[in-house]
Amino acid sequence: MKLSPGNVLPASVAGLLLANAAFATNPLIMDQFTADPTARVFEGKVYVYPSHDIKAPPGYKGKPNWFVMEDYHVFSSENLTDWKDHGVILKQTEVAWADPGAYAMWAPDSVYKDGKYYFYFPAIAKAGGFRIGVAIADQPYGPFKPQATPIEGVKGIDPSVFIDKDGSAYLYYSLDKIFVAKLKPNMREIEGEPAVFDYLPKKGLQEGPFVFERNGIYYLTYPHVANKTERLEYATATSPMGPFKHAGVILDEAESGCWTVHHSILDYRGQWYLFYHDKDLSPSFDKNRAIRADKLFFNADGTIEKVVPTLRGVGRVNAGSEIQIDRYSATSGDGIAVAFVDEANPRAGWKTTFSAAKSWVRFNEVDFGAGAQQSIEVRAKAPGRSALEIRLDKEDGPVIGRMEIGQGSDWNIASAAVKGVPAGVHDLFVTQGGGEAIEVDWVRFR
Repeated sequence: MKLSPGNVLPASVAGLLLANAAFATNPLIMDQFTADPTARVFEGKVYVYPSHDIKAPPGYKGKPNWFVMEDYHVFSSENLTDWKDHGVILKQTEVAWADPGAYAMWAPDSVYKDGKYYFYFPAIAKAGGFRIGVAIADQPYGPFKPQATPIEGVKGIDPSVFIDKDGSAYLYYSLDKIFVAKLKPNMREIEGEPAVFDYLPKKGLQEGPFVFERNGIYYLTYPHVANKTERLEYATATSPMGPFKHAGVILDEAESGCWTVHHSILDYRGQWYLFYHDKDLSPSFDKNRAIRADKLFFNADGTIEKVVPTLRGVGRVNAGSEIQIDRYSATSGDGIAVAFVDEANPRAGWKTTFSAAKSWVRFNEVDFGAGAQQSIEVRAKAPGRSALEIRLDKEDGPVIGRMEIGQGSDWNIASAAVKGVPAGVHDLFVTQGGGEAIEVDWVRFR
């Protein structure tokens, strides 16, 4: 559980909460819907610029059951565990050229050049059609001041900017296909006419381009509807303008059936990460999405290994925090089920049900620090008497705590003494220790 059941926080309070709470699992943000994350490293931190899905407000006259987005937030983290919401950095009503009632502030990007932060965003213009605008700030979290007009000669969505090692900047965007244009040094205009990458696979929608360079290889990554929903693919070249050759799939279609998958890729402290989204917080409506992150790896020849999406995510968790074991690294399979704690309030998070003897959940990278923990607490409930065991590092590893869970229909916190907890980072195996089925919300060490 991330927030108290039934408690949806206002934005001002949520921002303060995010500054002090650990969201080290997928999805990264729990107090609002987020999508289309562009992650950048600025000032030694990761800043994520997502779009912001909302429910259609009263009087909304747009397409029903569609994407509704009116503003942008930015989130930052130094450890990929504690995410701070810096609040709204740009609203549709602040953009002079944009239709203030279109609610079409779709996937954005931000880059740093020559002392300024440039924020690129699409919106429907008052004159009609999607255009791409630029807002400028002195800090990565704003305040961003939008330019009075969109970029001349560019019509489309999903802007992404790549700055090469020589300082040249390139704007990539999409409109059924993927386009590229070189930016002038002022970062607000393009040089010449946009070019289209018309040699990529012809079948299906292509959008959301994101380009990066590694070891002299330029990678063009993009969502593609090859079948029924989007998957992430990539192509490679020796130049940021191409030509790019299709190279493979980064991420398969979501098992959830989420129709879109928009992403970014970055290297942070020697590890590469894929940021993307799914519909974790809104299983029945994929226009309210939630951003995720997972590790990404390269083969020796520069090809990208396919990313396997996880619930566990990438951040390291402190043993003293409420460890959300429902965001597991692995399970025993049989006897394990995950569901919302409160179906009426998905933002309250999830619970794990252990229904078979010895069924288990693995949760990796828990930091025990100096190993001074004395007790373990579990928020759980069970229809009859049952037990839960906490093992270290392996399914059959040493039992460091065992709790008897009393019979009852209400959530309770059970505790037990901890024995033999070593210092450092370890994996946890939370195991059904006998008796009736148990529902578990979180585990915490003291």
